[in-house]
This record gives sequence, C-alpha cells and structure tokens, in this order.
Amino acid sequence: MRVHDLSPAPGSTTKAKRVGRGVGGKGGKTAGRGTKGQRARNTVARGFEGGQMPLKQRVPKLKGFNNPFRVEYRAINLHVISEILDSGVDTVTLEVLIDRGLLHKGEFVKVLARGEISGAVHIHAHGVSAAAKSAIEAAGGSVTLVELPFRAEGRAGRPAVKGNQFANR
Repeated sequence: MRVHDLSPAPGSTTKAKRVGRGVGGKGGKTAGRGTKGQRARNTVARGFEGGQMPLKQRVPKLKGFNNPFRVEYRAINLHVISEILDSGVDTVTLEVLIDRGLLHKGEFVKVLARGEISGAVHIHAHGVSAAAKSAIEAAGGSVTLVELPFRAEGRAGRPAVKGNQFANR
C-alpha cells in the first residue's frame, strides 16, 4: 500500500457541488445566485450593509465610563489589626502594614469593622468606617487619618465630600 492508494472511507466525504459549468446541467447559468444584483456578481464585502452604517460600527466598543475621581482603598479589617496587636505592636502605621505584606507601597488603606479588637491600638490610615472607628475608640485606641497625596475634587472643582464624592449634590 502506498500513499497514493489512501482514500477516505466510502461515504465519509462528499465532493463539492460544481456550479456554473454551462446551461446544460443542474447549477448552470446563474449557479444558484439568483438573477442580477450585487450578490450575484460576487462583490459584497463581509459585514457590508448596502451603505447603511454596519453593525460593528453602530455598536459601541465599550460600556460605561471611568470615574477620574475614584479612590481605590485596600480594606484592612479589625481582626487583622487585632492579630498585629497580639504580636506586640501598639501603633499600626502604613509602614507596619507594608512590612507585614498587607499593603503595597503607594496604596491607600481603609479600616473596616469586620472582627473584634481586644486592646488599645493607635491606627494611621487614609480612611476608616464609622463602625470601625467606634470599635477602636471603645477599646481605648485612637484613629489618625492620613491625608491623601492629592486633592480629590468633585464636580466643578469643588472639594469632594468624604465617602461618595457625588452624594448629596
């Protein structure tokens, strides 16, 4: 048996229909394209809609928008701060969080109230939730807000309010 002797199993493939080979046989003359017109002459580009704006150009590429004033915070919960407090640190600063791998340099941190805190701790953070602040102060600690390295502005250059910048306007 040689390579030229190989062939597919009988009935596994069918030959393509040969059209446009004269008017004598089936598929002659117009070759299944109908009569006249742009599509009969084989000149229609893929996606062409007859001069109308094509669908791929009518549909917008991306949805939504990016808020230029958004500030992304890394959330640190009270149970994480409690673990740091158990290791003998009484003041939690940004440097302490970076050293422990909880924060990357240049990120902003916000303290949230998940978990319990046992002892007094002094925290330096860019933001703190009201529940977390009350829990820290109830345990005898304090919260110092670190100022952001930029001035977050709301609409028309007015200073942004804390929390949602565009709320109550």
